[in-house]
Amino acid sequence: KMKHLTLLSLALTLIAICDAKSSYQSVLQHSRIRGRQHGPNVCAMQMIQGTNKKYLTNCKQWYHRKICGKPTVISYECCPGYEKLPGEKGCPAALPLVNIYNTLGVVGATTTKMYSERAQLREEIEGPGSFTFFAPSNEAWAALPTEILDALVSNVNIELLNALHYHMVNRRLTSEELKHGSSFPSMYQDFNVHIHHYPNGIVTVNCARLVKTDQHATNGIVHVVDRVITAITNDVHSFIDTDENLDTLRVSLTSMLESDGHYTVFAPTNEAFEKIPPEMLNRILGDPVALKDLLNYHILKNMHCSESIVSGTPMETLQGTVLEVGCDGSEMTLNGKAIIEKRDQLGTNGVVHFINELLIPDSAKTLLELAQGSVVTTATKMFVDAGLKAHLIGSEPLTLLAPQNEAFKDGVRMTDQLKRLLRNHILKEQLSSKSLYHGQELETLGGMKLRVFVYRNVSRTHQMKCYPLKQALIKVTHLSLTGELSIFLAWTQLFYSQLSSLLGGRLRFFDSSPYFCFVKEFPDDHKKLFPERDTTCKPSV
Repeated sequence: KMKHLTLLSLALTLIAICDAKSSYQSVLQHSRIRGRQHGPNVCAMQMIQGTNKKYLTNCKQWYHRKICGKPTVISYECCPGYEKLPGEKGCPAALPLVNIYNTLGVVGATTTKMYSERAQLREEIEGPGSFTFFAPSNEAWAALPTEILDALVSNVNIELLNALHYHMVNRRLTSEELKHGSSFPSMYQDFNVHIHHYPNGIVTVNCARLVKTDQHATNGIVHVVDRVITAITNDVHSFIDTDENLDTLRVSLTSMLESDGHYTVFAPTNEAFEKIPPEMLNRILGDPVALKDLLNYHILKNMHCSESIVSGTPMETLQGTVLEVGCDGSEMTLNGKAIIEKRDQLGTNGVVHFINELLIPDSAKTLLELAQGSVVTTATKMFVDAGLKAHLIGSEPLTLLAPQNEAFKDGVRMTDQLKRLLRNHILKEQLSSKSLYHGQELETLGGMKLRVFVYRNVSRTHQMKCYPLKQALIKVTHLSLTGELSIFLAWTQLFYSQLSSLLGGRLRFFDSSPYFCFVKEFPDDHKKLFPERDTTCKPSV
C-alpha cells in the first residue's frame, strides 16, 4: 500500500510540473512541492555554501544537493508573492497589493526604494500606470564599483534617474511573458532590455538574474535582479573593436558578429594569443581555413549569460564541435578550466566573456600539433626521428595511424626497417572514422595497401586489435564508430610466424588470405553473434 502511495505521489508531482507553462514556472512548481510539508506557499531554496546565492530547486539539484559543483544548504522560504502570519504554518497570506514604490520595500529592495526617492522617481512609481520594474537588490547596489556609484548619486536628477528608468518598462510583464530572446523598450530613451529565459528555469535581463519575481503592485509589477544593469547600444563586433585587451582578436575578426543573432563569444585576450608559440600562431593566422575554424570555435550558436550556468553542459560552437561550459563555485569554466577573466560584456546581438587561453580546435592543428601532448608522444617523436616531420606539418591531406605509448617496448631503436614501418602508419588520404567502410583499401606513404574490416562488438569495452609485424612492436588502436561498431585495419603483407604465442591470444585467418585479426577478451556469449566456425573474428555483412 505504501509503495502505491509513493508512486501516486510521484505521478502527481510530475503532472504538476508538466502543467507549468514556462521553464521558470516548472522550477517554481518543483520548489513548491519540496516545501509543501512546511505549509502552504512554502518554496524549497538551495543556497551555495559560503555565498549568499540562492536558487529555486529543480530535480537534479535537489537530489545532488549541489550547484556549480559546490554543496548547497536547503532552506524553506515563502514563495514569491506570499508572507507569513503569526501563529500560522507556512505562508498563508498574499503580500499586500500596494504601489510600486511601497512594493520595493515589501520585497526587500530598500536601496532601490531610497534611490528612487532621491532621483525624484517616487511620484511616478506611486502614481497611475502599468510598469515593470527590474529592481536591483541591496547586494547589487553594494557590488557596484565605487566610482560608478559615486557618479550616479552625485547627479541624481540626470544620471541616477536615467539609470533607474532603464530598469523600467512601460507595461506590466510577468515572468510568463519574459520569453527567451525577447526585448522590450525601457523607459530610458527606448533602449531595449534583453530577456533570456533558459531551460533550467533561470531568467535574466541584460544577464542579471531575476532572484524574486512576479510581485504584483497596484500600478505594475516588480522583479528583483541581482545586479544593476546598463544600457546597451553597440553590437558585439563594435564592443570588441573598442577594447584594447582584444587587439589581436580584432585583427582576425570578420564582419560576421555585426549581424543579427544571439551569440556567445569567448574572446581571447592579447595575453591568450601571446601564450601560443609564434610559429603555430603565424601559421593559423595565415591560413584562412584554420583561422575561420579557430574563430568559430570561440563562438556559441546561442547566448549564454554566466548566471544561466549551474552545471557543466556541452554546447555547440559555430565551428561544429562542442565546448563544455560549466561552473566551479563562483567561477565560470570552459572544458573544466577556469580561464574566464571577465564575464557578461553585452552587445545588442550577444554576450562576450574574456578568456586568458586560446582555444585551438583539432581542425586548426597540424598532425604533429595534434599528436603532441597526447597518449602518442612516443610515436610522434619516432615519426620526427624517421624524417617524416615535413609530412606532419604540411598541408597535404593525410591520416596518421598513431600507436599509443604503451605499444612500444623499452629501448626501441630507430632502424631502416622501423622507418619503413612508420611510413606505413601514414595514409595518403584524410579520413575520419565515419568515412571508413568494410572492405575499403587504403594506401600508405610507404606504398603498402591496407584493408579495412568492420566488426560488430557486444559492448564498448570489447577489444580487438590488428598487428602488422611478428615482433608486435606496434599495435594499431581501433577507431570507435558507435557502441556496436568498431573499425580495424589489417595489413596485406605480414610475417605471422609465432605471432599467436608471442601475443598470448587467438589468431584468425580469413580463408587463405594473409589478413588476420587478433582477438582479446572475447565475450562469453559470442556464439549468439557469430556462427561456430567464425567465432574468433567475423567481418560484418
